[in-house]
Amino acid sequence: MKTVLIADHHPITRKGITSMLKKNETFSIIGKATNAEELYDSLRENTPDILIMEIDIPNINGINALRGIKTEFPGMRVLIFSCHPEEIYALRSIKSGAAGYVPKTANTKTFMKAMKQIAKGGIFLNEELTSTFTSRNVGESNAISRYKKLSSREIEVLNLLSSGKRNKDIANALDINEKTVSTYKTRLLKKLKVDNLADLIHQSRMFQFG
Repeated sequence: MKTVLIADHHPITRKGITSMLKKNETFSIIGKATNAEELYDSLRENTPDILIMEIDIPNINGINALRGIKTEFPGMRVLIFSCHPEEIYALRSIKSGAAGYVPKTANTKTFMKAMKQIAKGGIFLNEELTSTFTSRNVGESNAISRYKKLSSREIEVLNLLSSGKRNKDIANALDINEKTVSTYKTRLLKKLKVDNLADLIHQSRMFQFG
């Protein structure tokens, strides 16, 4: 069973999520937060397996807060469930450490699909999002497809690399050894089809929109 913390300042949203998850034995809700202070207190007291988070809850700085949360709690999966436009924030959220992004306009089936995918260690992005970018050049569209195939740990390593972290720093942040970091870098180069670290970082920054 996966433990879940819900961070959203809208009572109806919290109640709706609770209602959906209670019907599934995979998930157990261990807490709810309505602002940044409650969120961090809850995370430090009992870190959940999955955090469901609205990126604009009171006293929190959106995407930057997500990066900070993932730095402090690297093993926790984060699903962004937000009222903000998916085409603007989804890929930025994934690049900043989220394991998935679901807009509040989505139906319950999509939300539960995202939760199940994340619980299994995967990354969730709505297929419709990828089609949004088909009007862009083919190279970028292919890059998005490759990015979606990365594991959650590979994305975490890529995020840290793109922020300028060294192997030793990444190893410490993720509680793995440096040799394992090197292995992940090799995998990333292969999966994203680039030849060197500079190109790898450049491609990772393609996913910062807005």
